[in-house]
Amino acid sequence: MFTVEEFFVIRDLHHQGLNISQISRKTGYHRNTVRKYLAAQTVPTSAPRRTRLSKLDPFKEYIQQRICEYSLSAARICREIQDMGFDGKCTIVKDYIRTIRPQAPVQAVLRYETKPGVQAQVDWGECGRIEEDGRVRKVYCFSMILGYSRMRYMVFTLSTDVSALIQCHLHAFDYFGGYTEEILYDNIKTVILKRALRASDHQWNPKFEDFFRYHGFVPRLCRPYCPQTKGKVENSIGYVKRDFLLGGTFSSLDDMNRQLLQWLNRVNATPHGTTNEIPFERLRQENLKPITAIPAYRLRREEYRKISREAYISYLGNRYSVPYRYAGREAVLELHDDQMTIRVGTEAICLHIVVPGHARVIREKKHFSGLLGEAMRCNSQSRAASRPLFTMAPPQVEHRPLSVYDTFADEVRS
Repeated sequence: MFTVEEFFVIRDLHHQGLNISQISRKTGYHRNTVRKYLAAQTVPTSAPRRTRLSKLDPFKEYIQQRICEYSLSAARICREIQDMGFDGKCTIVKDYIRTIRPQAPVQAVLRYETKPGVQAQVDWGECGRIEEDGRVRKVYCFSMILGYSRMRYMVFTLSTDVSALIQCHLHAFDYFGGYTEEILYDNIKTVILKRALRASDHQWNPKFEDFFRYHGFVPRLCRPYCPQTKGKVENSIGYVKRDFLLGGTFSSLDDMNRQLLQWLNRVNATPHGTTNEIPFERLRQENLKPITAIPAYRLRREEYRKISREAYISYLGNRYSVPYRYAGREAVLELHDDQMTIRVGTEAICLHIVVPGHARVIREKKHFSGLLGEAMRCNSQSRAASRPLFTMAPPQVEHRPLSVYDTFADEVRS
């Protein structure tokens, strides 16, 4: 809008002897504009604009009332006023409601910072699928982060059961060189079976309880529906997906973990965004409980199988032989690293090395020693004891008295 000051500047330049073109070049206004304001006797004023009526005007009071009573959506209110005769589009309804809706306050979050060596956080994340041993399987990422130093450890697995959880802990402890006084978890069944009001009344997963009591750390549980409690490790899961997995190329699960370890070493050697310090350097201040203070935890995994009539059990798509006399029995597989001990009751009946691949048959000749002879004896005994399907009856001969033959002979002679 043209101001009073600009009006008098143009007239003053004209009194100084400048023509319209010179004033236009000096002020930047068009020549017609300069000519218009030189001819005017008073400062021009713009006429007030006419206020355009909106189709929404008759309904604004109703909308304000509804918004004050309930936090209804714009689409809901639009439907209501359409029933009342509104024939406009919902866009103007949304724009108007945006100006009158009370702004919800942002809930502030208190960041919880831990002291050195006090707490670590653990989480699982699902990270797509890969083909392993001829099958498409889900890939999970285990993540542990130390609360003070922000040191990260991650590993990809194909399972989230309690044995995989414990094995991942052992790898993390080895990577960090120790473990914290307590570790924070979600409310997952591999950690806790039933949560109580008091921590002393929690019902822990028995295998995991044996693990944490052996090492002497305290498991802590997140407050339900409060993701901020475990925000550090949640951020790590998203970070590994964006910064490592996205666009990556891998040949196998082992290759994924090999590249992941290289990525972890680089990330842990880079200043953290929150602390602005290098996690590897802050790790020296953690004062972790050393893993060498106690003997290594022996992790045993158990699975249950029924031995087939052919004296084999199945594990991860491969078949392993057992002594033939246990055919049809229930067995327990005790797994430790790549070794598998097969037990029937309290007796360890055989030991196998778990082999990679799929649809392979691992057969030990000694497991079938004596089976052929026993089968032949059983067959012969079975034949001896078996009853024939049918019998052949001898021909029936009629027995007659001799007097009949005498009578027949007399008839022939006569």
